Amino acid sequence: MSTIDQHKPVAGSRPLLVYDGDCGFCVYSVRYWHKLTGDRVIYRPYQEVAAQYSSIPISDFQRAVQFITHDGHRASAAEASFLTLSYAPGKGFWLALYRKLPGFAAASELAYAFVAAHREAFYRVSVPLWGKNPEPPRYHLVSVLFLRLFGLIYLSAFASFAVQAKGLIGSHGILPVAELVDTVASRFGPERFFRIPMVFWLNASDFAIAAVCWAGVALSLLLVCNVLPRLSLLLLYVLYLSLFHAGQIFTSFQWDTFLLETGFAALLLSFATTQGIWLLRWLMFRFMFMSGIVKLASGDPNWWNSSALSYHFLTQPLPTPLAWYAAQLPPSLLKFTTSVMFFVELVLPFLIFCPRRLRQIAAFGFLLLQSGILITGNYNWFNLQTMLLCLPLFDDAAIQNILPRRVVRLLRLHTENRMPGWPVTILVSALALLIVFCSLVEMYQRFGGTPPAMMEAVDRVITGRLRITSPYGLFAVMTTARREIVIEGSNDGVQWREYEFPYKPGDVARAPRWNIPHQPRLDWQMWFAALTEPRQVYWFPRFFERLLQNEPTVTALLQTNPFPEMPPFYVRALFYDYKYANSEEKREGLWWQRQLVATYFPAAHLKSNDPVR
Repeated sequence: MSTIDQHKPVAGSRPLLVYDGDCGFCVYSVRYWHKLTGDRVIYRPYQEVAAQYSSIPISDFQRAVQFITHDGHRASAAEASFLTLSYAPGKGFWLALYRKLPGFAAASELAYAFVAAHREAFYRVSVPLWGKNPEPPRYHLVSVLFLRLFGLIYLSAFASFAVQAKGLIGSHGILPVAELVDTVASRFGPERFFRIPMVFWLNASDFAIAAVCWAGVALSLLLVCNVLPRLSLLLLYVLYLSLFHAGQIFTSFQWDTFLLETGFAALLLSFATTQGIWLLRWLMFRFMFMSGIVKLASGDPNWWNSSALSYHFLTQPLPTPLAWYAAQLPPSLLKFTTSVMFFVELVLPFLIFCPRRLRQIAAFGFLLLQSGILITGNYNWFNLQTMLLCLPLFDDAAIQNILPRRVVRLLRLHTENRMPGWPVTILVSALALLIVFCSLVEMYQRFGGTPPAMMEAVDRVITGRLRITSPYGLFAVMTTARREIVIEGSNDGVQWREYEFPYKPGDVARAPRWNIPHQPRLDWQMWFAALTEPRQVYWFPRFFERLLQNEPTVTALLQTNPFPEMPPFYVRALFYDYKYANSEEKREGLWWQRQLVATYFPAAHLKSNDPVR
């Protein structure tokens, strides 16, 4: 425990930390502390100054560091360490914990004594983990770079939805948001504002939908240019949350909630860098770790026997042209790749909370995995956002070594080195703890647990309404066959013409297309519909109705409209089994083989102005 020297050692204008200059770990630690505190603390080895403090036994200097205040008081060991850190911006909480949290002081002194007894071992471990000359972790460059690049992610999401919005949720779209507004308002009254927070309660017209989308585009560009970043982030979150609720089934994807949670964490990052960085790391941990857990928890034998990738490149929603080549890889290589994927998703996430070099190893592993997914599958901005979340795993020192000096100088013009005030720090920390709490509740539920009712109620408000946390885990069960819905129209019920979608497979001679970072939401929902009983796809009859009306906002979502002049009298949906073409067929210009399986949705037509039944 610490002591106060009653003999009043020589006092100075600044506090003095005295350490063992012959101890490699001590010198290593002091060099790091000096960078944290700057000139606010004087550092000297006892070999140089012990003669000035004859009242302090040499054995005390050799046993632990000694902190001597400007008025001559002395503290040693763990307390001396925390007193030193209290002179570093933002580190004073350690001393507060030492002095006020029961048991913390005793535990700290025990930990200090253990490290002091094994200094050489800790020195040998510290150098490879932090480097020979470690820099204090600073994230000012990381923060401003992350927010600018995240503006591009927001830009992709808003622009992508903007060009589809009228056909999806417009007044003549598949699921008009105006109908949602009327239905929910009549059922819940004023409670609707709490149940579904969105700006469309004010106005649900086509103009309002377009205004929200293009306002999001404009705010994203402001964020990219670092103009009013905090206001931009707040409004971007509010607007995208509105689109999330208004989009109904078309915005029910994990990347929509992933974007909202990242957007809220980015907002907190703009106020308090440290809390924001740790919140983004926690998000990355949950996302990667749960992606691996759900695969094993599902019990799917294809994940357990590592054969899942033998199907994935064929059956994923929107493959890229490179997916055909990936599907031709030897099964043994695909099994090995599956094992590597599990290592990345289940082991590397724990390195996120480790020293900087281990965090960087985790980041490079995540980047490698996401790059492989990116080039073989069209997942809009999803992989790009996940790769961006690797940025908080680095610090400013690492970023400076990667980026050109001109870019670093430009970013430094927009960094804020001042610490946030206590009110901001407390508020941001409270929100961060709330997010961690809710995410732990969701993880517990994922593992099959049943949290207390009060915890579930809090989580429902945060998750169900505001979407600032979410459970994650893609492809829990691997689809082993590719089924495609092909929609056809006819005027006589005999000759049928096919509607072609922009990105999902249709024509067997058409190569898979790239659409990153755009998300064609109707194409995606067609993939999910093929995995679902037709009667459960509630939006499908309305989609047919719009085709029978030749509604231009809906047909604009398609690649081709075989009835450009007059709408068809009938439409139907057929169910096909799709496989990749073999090498010989590929050389002849074919990409797919397909075989008719069944009728997915029987021929339908309009009866006067009534909807399709």
